[in-house]
Amino acid sequence: MGGGDVLKEWRGRERERETTAEKVSTLKGFNFFRQLSRLLQIPKTIAATSERGGEREREREMETGKVVVERIRGKSTVTRCFSKYPLKFIIPNKGDSISCHLTIGDSCTTVLTTQASTKVYKSIGLKCSEQFLEARVGRNALLAVIPDPVTCFSTAKYFQKQVFTVASDSSLLIVDWITSGRHESGERWDFELYKSTNHIFLEGNQPLFLDSILLEKGSSTALDERMQGYQVLAMVILLGPKLQQVQNQVQEHVRKIMSKQLHIPSSSFGRDGNSDTDHCLTKPDFIASCSVFGPKGVGVVVRIAAMTTESVYRFLQHQFVSLESLLGASPYC
Repeated sequence: MGGGDVLKEWRGRERERETTAEKVSTLKGFNFFRQLSRLLQIPKTIAATSERGGEREREREMETGKVVVERIRGKSTVTRCFSKYPLKFIIPNKGDSISCHLTIGDSCTTVLTTQASTKVYKSIGLKCSEQFLEARVGRNALLAVIPDPVTCFSTAKYFQKQVFTVASDSSLLIVDWITSGRHESGERWDFELYKSTNHIFLEGNQPLFLDSILLEKGSSTALDERMQGYQVLAMVILLGPKLQQVQNQVQEHVRKIMSKQLHIPSSSFGRDGNSDTDHCLTKPDFIASCSVFGPKGVGVVVRIAAMTTESVYRFLQHQFVSLESLLGASPYC
């Protein structure tokens, strides 16, 4: 083989190696990009999973309540209960006990109220629902305790005690009232026991106002019969210099109401002084009385018996409308 033939053969083999190298390089490049494509898809999957996890986390953060009810010993039982503001789940325990202490600083104003009536559920055995409130009102301060009424279910037992300590120039407004029960369920004064105690002391533990009301189911006469058709009992206490105007207004208003309710026309009496049977007195739908207490008549207590809850609400709204400037809003409106 001559030198030229050797050179041609060498060049041919060289071209074959270059072609083979290009094919191998192309194949490697294809595999590389295929693997790279797969790798590029992984962050998308991770991102999607992360987004779903983030959504679940946000849902858990936004969750305001959860209740789990399971069958235990043949009864439906709440095994898990969670809630946070503004939601509140209530699982009655047939005998709750609440104790609260308030301290109102000098020259401060505080309003304690409720969102709806306080419902006392049926009691089991000797269990009794209890509520205790103790408050100290500073000098030149005002505390207004203005809840909606207590409503006791059939067979319920409820005891409430409120103790207030005031300075000589403190102001205090208390509304304490109860309805006969759940009328729509046919319950009227059908509870077992209701007792409410309100004590007010001056600094130094000097008694200023002591009051208790006890309603208990009797063995002889039913409580409903003793109430003579009245469905609401209420007591309003007004004490202190900031409530002086309201005290005067309430006393005047009660005097006018009862003058109309108990007014007997002179024509109702015959010449012998006996009342005419055609003009018999009817039972008033709303009865109220006022009396003062404390040194120099510093306080006024109003007692009310009414046929309807709405009539008491209207009375309270009318009497307290002037308190808007002191409390920031008109009570019971």
